[in-house]
Amino acid sequence: MSLMLRAAEDTRASRRTAPPTWLLVALACAGQFLVVLDVSVVNVALPSMRTDLGLGVTGLQWVVNAYTIAFAGFMLLGGRAGDLYGHKRMFLLGLALFTLASLGGGLAQDGWHLLVARTVQGLGAAVLAPSTLTIVTSAVPEGPARARAIATWMAVGAGGGAAGGLVGGVLVDALSWRWVLLINVPVGAVVLTGAAWRLVESRARDRRRLDLPGAVLVTAGLAGLAYGIVQTEAVGWTAAVTLVPLFAGLVLIGAFLAVEARTRAPLMPPKLLRLRSVASANTAMFLCGGVMFCTWYFMTLYAQTVLGYTPLEAGLAGIPSSLAVVLGAQLAPRLMRVLGARHVVVLGILVAAVGFGWQSTMTADGSYVTAIMIPGVLMMAGGGLSATPLAALATSGAAPGDAGLVSGLVNTSRTMGGSLGLAVMSTIAAARTAGGTSPEALTDGYALVFRTGGTVLVVAAVLMPAWLPRRTPTD
Repeated sequence: MSLMLRAAEDTRASRRTAPPTWLLVALACAGQFLVVLDVSVVNVALPSMRTDLGLGVTGLQWVVNAYTIAFAGFMLLGGRAGDLYGHKRMFLLGLALFTLASLGGGLAQDGWHLLVARTVQGLGAAVLAPSTLTIVTSAVPEGPARARAIATWMAVGAGGGAAGGLVGGVLVDALSWRWVLLINVPVGAVVLTGAAWRLVESRARDRRRLDLPGAVLVTAGLAGLAYGIVQTEAVGWTAAVTLVPLFAGLVLIGAFLAVEARTRAPLMPPKLLRLRSVASANTAMFLCGGVMFCTWYFMTLYAQTVLGYTPLEAGLAGIPSSLAVVLGAQLAPRLMRVLGARHVVVLGILVAAVGFGWQSTMTADGSYVTAIMIPGVLMMAGGGLSATPLAALATSGAAPGDAGLVSGLVNTSRTMGGSLGLAVMSTIAAARTAGGTSPEALTDGYALVFRTGGTVLVVAAVLMPAWLPRRTPTD
C-alpha cells in the first residue's frame, strides 16, 4: 500500500513539474515581448520626457542608449549564466530586474533617475532574453514542432518591436510618458508569478564554474562596441569619443577570443564558432538585423516629419506591417518543411529586398497605401520569413549545455547588428540631406537609406545559399 501511495505522489509531483508545452512557450514569449517592446516604445515618449524632466539632446539619446548598451553588453553573459545556474532562475531574475527598473523609471523625478532605471532595464533584459529562447527550444524537441515554437517566439518578438510605436503613442496621448514604462509593471508581475509557479528548472549537467575573465572581457568588449556605435549619431564616426571605445571594444573582443582558446571551461567554447550552422546563421542574423532594425525608425520619421502624422497616427499606420511580420514568421515553418530552412531564408530576404526597393521610391507627398503600407508589409513579411529559419539554424547544432549561450549569441547578433545598422544608416541619411530640413531633403535621405538596405539584402541573398547548411533537423 505504501508503495502505491508513494507512486501516486510521484505521479502527482511529476504532473506539477511538467507544465503543458504551450504554457512554457507562452511564458517565454511574454518575456521576449516585453524585452523587445522596450527597445522602441520609448521613442514616441522622448519629447514628453524632455519637457517633464528637463533633459537635453544628449540626455534624450541616453534614454535609448543606456538600455541598448547594457542589453548588448551583458547578453552573452546572461546566456551562459542560464546554462550554469538554471534557465528558470535567470528568467525570474532578469524579469524581476526589468520590472523593478520599469517601476523606477516610471516614477523618475530627475533625468539621472531615468537613465539609471533604463540601464538596469537593459541589464535585466540581457539576463532574460537568452532564457526565453532556451526555454522554447528546451520545451519542444527538434523537428517541425520546434520550428513552429521558434516561429511563435520570433513573431512575438518582432511584433513587440513593431507595436512599440503604437503602444507608446496610445499611452502618451491617453495618459503620460510615464506609462510607457509603468505598463511593464503589472504585465511583468503576472508573467513573473506564472513563471515562478509553472516553469521547470533546467541547466547544464556538468558543474562548470563561470569563466570570470572571459565574462569580464566579452561584456566590456560588447559594451564598448555598443557605446562607440551609439555615439556616431551625435558626433560622427571620426570623433575620438567614437573611435576610442570602438577600438577598445575590438581589442577586448580579440583578447576574449584568445582567452577562450586556452581556458579549460570557456564562456564561449571556440568549437561553437566553428559550427557552420551557428556561424552562418548568426552572420545572416547580424546583417539582416542591421537592415531590418532601421525600418521602423525611418518609417516613423518619414510619417511624422514629412507626411505630418501624429505619433498615434504613425503607430496606427504600422499595424499592417506588424501583422505582416507575425504572418511571415508563422508561415515560415510550413515553407521550411517543403523548401528547407536555407531556401526560406533566401526567399524572405528577397521579399524584404523588394519592399526596400519600393520604399526607396518614396516622395514628399506620398500616399499611405503606396508609400507606407504596401512596402512596409513586404519588408516585414520578408523579415518574419527569414528570421524564423535563421533562429532554427543557429540553435540546431549546439549541445544542450550550450543552449543558453547560443540563444544569447542569437540575440546579441541581432541587437548589435541593429545598433550598428541604425548608426550607419543615420550617417547615410544625414550625409544625403546635408543639413536640409525640408520635406524633400529629408525624403531624399530616407530614400537613400532604403536603397542601401535593399542592396545589402540582395548581396546577402546571393551569399547565404553557399554558406548556410543545406538541411537541419527542422526541415
